[in-house]
Order: sequence, then C-alpha cells, then structure tokens
Amino acid sequence: MAAFWQLILENRGKALGIAGGLLFGLLFLTVGFFKTIAFSVFVATGYYIGRKFDNEEDIGEVLDRILPGKFTKR
Repeated sequence: MAAFWQLILENRGKALGIAGGLLFGLLFLTVGFFKTIAFSVFVATGYYIGRKFDNEEDIGEVLDRILPGKFTKR
C-alpha cells in the first residue's frame, strides 16, 4: 500500500488528471453533455475567483474587468 501512495505522490499531476477525467466521464454518463459543460464552467469560475481571493486581489476589480461599469463604486 505504501508503494501505491509513493507512486501517486511522484506522479501527482497524472493522478489528478486521471481523477478529474474519471469524475467528468461519470458526470457525462449520468447527467449528459451540456450539464457536464455547465458544471465545468461553474467549477472553473469558482477556482478563478478563489485563486484571486487567496492572492488577496480585489474581487471588485476583477469583476469590473469582466463586466465594466457594473461594479464600480459611485
């Protein structure tokens, strides 16, 4: 069992890619193509906003770049 975890740790990117592919493959089979695409967009958006939050960037500036004029303070 220790050799398995050592293999996973040495190939972390490949292991995450396989896990992600498995997850999205199962989603595709159970809920369909378009719902899987919508789910992927929501996950990517959440990751992007979370990364900006972790880097202590101003979320208002990010949203203002995406939707100009909608989030400016008056």
